[in-house]
Amino acid sequence: MTEQPAPENPEGDEPIKQRKNGLYPAVSDELAENMKSGWADTEQRDLRPIPQAEQTARRRAELSARFPGERLVIPAGNLRTRSNDTEYAFRASTEYAYLTGDQTQDGVLVLEPTASPDGQKGHDATLYLLPRSSRENGEFWLDGMGELWVGRRNSLAEAERLYGLPCADVRKLAEALAAATGPVRVVRGHDAGIEAALTDKVTAERDEELRVFISEQRLVKDEFEIGELQKAVDSTVRGFEDVVKVLDKAEATSERYIEGTFFLRARVEGNDIGYGSICAAGPHATTLHWVRNDGPVRSGELLLLDAGVETHTLYTADVTRTLPVNGRYTELQRKIYDAVYEAQEAGIAAVKPGAKYSEFHDAAQRVLAEKLVEWGLVEGPVERVLELGLQRRWTLHGTGHMLGMDVHDCAVARRETYVEGVLEPGMVLTVEPGLYFQADDLTVPEEYRGIGVRIEDDILVTEDGNRNLSDALPRTSADVEAWMAALKG
Repeated sequence: MTEQPAPENPEGDEPIKQRKNGLYPAVSDELAENMKSGWADTEQRDLRPIPQAEQTARRRAELSARFPGERLVIPAGNLRTRSNDTEYAFRASTEYAYLTGDQTQDGVLVLEPTASPDGQKGHDATLYLLPRSSRENGEFWLDGMGELWVGRRNSLAEAERLYGLPCADVRKLAEALAAATGPVRVVRGHDAGIEAALTDKVTAERDEELRVFISEQRLVKDEFEIGELQKAVDSTVRGFEDVVKVLDKAEATSERYIEGTFFLRARVEGNDIGYGSICAAGPHATTLHWVRNDGPVRSGELLLLDAGVETHTLYTADVTRTLPVNGRYTELQRKIYDAVYEAQEAGIAAVKPGAKYSEFHDAAQRVLAEKLVEWGLVEGPVERVLELGLQRRWTLHGTGHMLGMDVHDCAVARRETYVEGVLEPGMVLTVEPGLYFQADDLTVPEEYRGIGVRIEDDILVTEDGNRNLSDALPRTSADVEAWMAALKG
């Protein structure tokens, strides 16, 4: 990776001066002049709006109606340093991408309050973005974030055609916001510069109301979102198939081979993985978020694979299967797996419009509690176990969560609209019960220790019940074995 230059003046009209380093002297006047000309016009004038432009406009209108008369500021975020002068791959804030469809760093959506002659309050939306790098002052090749270094950006005119709203240069926005008057709210945590410009104009409580509203907007998915989630799931299914085909190579190396195999599918067909893949073999399956993925993969043990592809529009799948590495469950592994499957079936059956959100969790937990009592691992009756939550030593977590642009979507929605709310058509959630017997748990027979099983699917609430978006992946123990045998040939 080549060392990037450090410009002294990336925004103004004066020529940028490149620092001297061990490789190159300062830029000569002749070279600077040469670099200004001889470049083809690459402006794209036949661009069509992004597929979700109609939906993003509707979402902005809903947001405008909720906060009349107030300036609303929603940043995409900035690059974050990974080490020295290298950065993490950029991922736009969910709020910004949801409302614009844009994913570029440093972008900011601003809704300016307006009033019509009849007194109706609304907003004018403007998307503030970095424009094309200037060739006149050398920014495009001397600035470390210039287009010669990191690739071409859309012009502001191109962005207007893509996103269906006016676009302006973001580099002057902080100054304009600092001078603006009137009530304002900002989505915090993404752009320190924008927040600093609004320090004296905002309050944490009011800003949180904005973030909560956008989170609750996303509870019910529209048709575009459902289609994107299905794409994410379909790619994820293919990623799971890829993994099964290379389990012999994983046995010869480590869990990292599984992680890398799934990642390849995610990058080829989508934007990225939606979250850190959990490739947990053997006793690692009892660690809920095992993302180190550096352990051995052994025949006779289980692989808990929890992974999801994120689409180019940032919608992610979240699917888990627990697979026998050698293709066949042992008698005890099958007993535990079948119990989790039965619990998942009960949970999925409880997903329907009008049901309380908590019902699918309660249904799955009851089945698992019954199994634990039946196996003699906890003293019954079942009602006592559930009342005291004794099953949680081995079930550990909630049975699911909302899914969308975030793997744990709508996370800041109010309890009364989410975990204490009612399911509606268009909601998408995971159903993922599990049983986990820690390797050092002396309260269970030795043969149970180190076994972890989770089965997770992505469920769409429909008008008359639900649809399993990930039903292309087998779930019963017998079907899993047959599927693995067919893939291994």
